Amino acid sequence: MTGKELFGNVCQGCHMPDATGASGAGTYPSLAGNKNLETGSYPIYLVVNGRRGMPAFGDMMTDGQVAAVVNYLRTHFGNTYQDAVTPKDVQDARR
Repeated sequence: MTGKELFGNVCQGCHMPDATGASGAGTYPSLAGNKNLETGSYPIYLVVNGRRGMPAFGDMMTDGQVAAVVNYLRTHFGNTYQDAVTPKDVQDARR
């Protein structure tokens, strides 16, 4: 699956199709124009391990899938971080 497909299937239910986030039953932060995505290691950590209300997807996604969705988020929705993360980066973060 591509990063776009993974975002559509896994992330947009909470973070919305335009990645602007939502609030209501919980708070789902905006990923659009998000400075927390500047360093690739932070979103890798969140996708793999989860945090507070966000579930961990590390057991459900391969290293390649995590890298794909993180790279998609970091290059779309007003984010312009071009230094791509790799499956090896994800593998290293799992340790």
